[in-house]
Amino acid sequence: MATVAILGASSDPTKYGNKSVRAHLKKGYTVYPVNPKGGEIEGLTVYKSLAEIPGGTLDRISVYLPPKVGLAMVPEIAIRGCKELWLNPGSESDELVTAAQLVGLNVIQACSIVAIGEVP
Repeated sequence: MATVAILGASSDPTKYGNKSVRAHLKKGYTVYPVNPKGGEIEGLTVYKSLAEIPGGTLDRISVYLPPKVGLAMVPEIAIRGCKELWLNPGSESDELVTAAQLVGLNVIQACSIVAIGEVP
């Protein structure tokens, strides 16, 4: 089963960080919501960092954070590892894309919800 970490996961159903959790669950992904507040989202344990997620390399990390916050997370993302780093609309910046590519991440700038065939 494919895995996805949602950076910026939210318990607010109107936010894309929540819509992404629900969309990926619907498509059969093993979903790991990540938010430093912890807690629970859509019945799933929320991890406070990528390092807390069990297992190895993730198939996908989907980002719903401001570009500056995402940029600060590039080292943690690189250590965790993923096949695809999705920078959703509003989370991307030239600086973030460049930093992620420099550490060898496969950056995709698009809506990860639409990419799996769901409507946000």
